[in-house]
Amino acid sequence: MPEIKQFKHFKGVYCIGSGNRTTLLTKNLVPGKIVYGESLFYDKDAEGNKVEYREWDPERSKLGAALMREVSQISIKENDYVLYLGCSTGTTVSHVSDIVGKNGLVYALDFAPRVLRDMVFVAEDRTNIAPIMADANKPDTYAHLISEVDTVFMDIAQKNQAEIFIKNCQLYLKEGGFGLLAVKARSVDVTRYPKDVFRQIRALLEKEMTITDYRELDPYEMDHAIFVVKKKI
Repeated sequence: MPEIKQFKHFKGVYCIGSGNRTTLLTKNLVPGKIVYGESLFYDKDAEGNKVEYREWDPERSKLGAALMREVSQISIKENDYVLYLGCSTGTTVSHVSDIVGKNGLVYALDFAPRVLRDMVFVAEDRTNIAPIMADANKPDTYAHLISEVDTVFMDIAQKNQAEIFIKNCQLYLKEGGFGLLAVKARSVDVTRYPKDVFRQIRALLEKEMTITDYRELDPYEMDHAIFVVKKKI
């Protein structure tokens, strides 16, 4: 079996292979359980105990795609609290759950009842996920449900996605914390070139946040980019 090793400097993210043949992995918080049909891999720890890992498909996860596109950081680590806006059915949330571990917490928020129902099923096995049905454009409405967080991650295909992201970071992100915004250019303006849209988003973010990294996500996600930002102290 190929060697399982830490993926670059990202604690909590692992891989087998290298280069174009890299397969991303996270250590399964709930051994024996899969979330979206992903493959399982096995290794042994220093004491000889069996350890289970889940494949992280970058073609089904903006955060996974960012890692494959050599983003400098994702700012998510063990024991962190994360606000995940646009959780959908829980594909990426499940990997964030693996990374933050049993003492971390992921607030998984979505507005659509159907996808949040699937997210609730994932959270039944993963006690570090708190599903929330709410409108991310109205962050005051769920202030009673969440605490200050280490990281805000957003994957919501709305025309005003940058403004939604900024509002949530201002309200819930701790000082010095990081935010990650996955931008779908066609949702902002279908008539413009994606790179023009990304420049527009950058200008909006720079007014409120410090941008620490930016990656376009093709070929994993066409016409998508991810911005990594830090809250100004």
